[in-house]
Amino acid sequence: MMRGESLPRAAAPFFGFARLLRHHAFPIAPEQVTGFMKAVTLLGPRSMNDIREAALATLAPPPDRHGEFDAHFRAYFYNDTKPSIEGEKDDETRIKDDRGTREEEDQTVRKEEGGELSSALEQLSTRDFQRDDDRLAAFRRKLSSALPARRSFRTVRTPSRGKLDLRRSLREIVSADGDVPSPLLRRRQTVPRKLLLLIDVSGSMKLHTADYLKLAHAAVQGADRAEIFTFGTRLTRITSALRIRDRDQALARAAAQVDDWDGGTRMGPTLLAFLSVPRFSSFARGAAVVILSDALERGDHAELETAIRRLSARAFRLSLATPLAGDPRFRPATAALRAILPDLDDLIDGSSLTSLTDFILSLARPAPTASTIWKRVS
Repeated sequence: MMRGESLPRAAAPFFGFARLLRHHAFPIAPEQVTGFMKAVTLLGPRSMNDIREAALATLAPPPDRHGEFDAHFRAYFYNDTKPSIEGEKDDETRIKDDRGTREEEDQTVRKEEGGELSSALEQLSTRDFQRDDDRLAAFRRKLSSALPARRSFRTVRTPSRGKLDLRRSLREIVSADGDVPSPLLRRRQTVPRKLLLLIDVSGSMKLHTADYLKLAHAAVQGADRAEIFTFGTRLTRITSALRIRDRDQALARAAAQVDDWDGGTRMGPTLLAFLSVPRFSSFARGAAVVILSDALERGDHAELETAIRRLSARAFRLSLATPLAGDPRFRPATAALRAILPDLDDLIDGSSLTSLTDFILSLARPAPTASTIWKRVS
């Protein structure tokens, strides 16, 4: 794609809008961007609707993403702080980020209907946490070394089994007046992958939320790159709060930041809102992602299916931990679970800290996919 710095000043906003869409995974080729700016030039334009029509005709967003396209158009050109992802204006999923300032980004989403224990009605409340025993101490100590690893682009010196560090080897030869010392070798570092926990704090998960937050605190304390979000009717990043070493203080800070305890749930729209923020979706890229939820989605599960498919494409491993799986009679029989099962790497028991910690510590070990396991069980 052309470089924005070389464009005329008047063309820069249109180039910027195309770049914004590319950041949100819209398939846009450089030729389409050029065509968009040429179309705007030919149209005049006389109104913002002309610009929108030119963008629709040349950037060609998929029909199922027209609502999202319109939301980004309003946010970019009108500075609309409450864009609608699906073109509706009734229900809202608010995004709350805890990075220093408590700034919020609002995302409006479509109303969901579904599981009997799930509700789209928002209830705002706060929660206090009591100190639990120290059963998570071992998990915290083992986590960093137990996470899946990847090869970094950074390199370190190694005495053997590495690639020749030609630049430093030549320096050694020059400093030794032409003598040939032992060659210097380097190898790529191996670093743990990111861990991303998405915690459902809706009313149907009320009995498990406290344990999940304790698990999240141990994860942040034990791993260098762990990210924690809560979701119900809103999306809240609580990673900074959980970096406080004292668990009581950390959970109290997290409790103060989350506004939608024990309320309704909009799982699909909330996950789409997470993916619509580039900085947030980057947390999932190449990460081990664990969703702690019963996945009782209300109504049409199309948005949940879309969100899980996109999240699976970004993640190294995508897992759903549901407390419902603690019942031996549990089967992924709901329409939503059947729809997302092919995109899940794991569908596991999330009813106890024991099962969750054991599973997270085993993420580096390969396992059959969720659909393979549950087909055997069924």
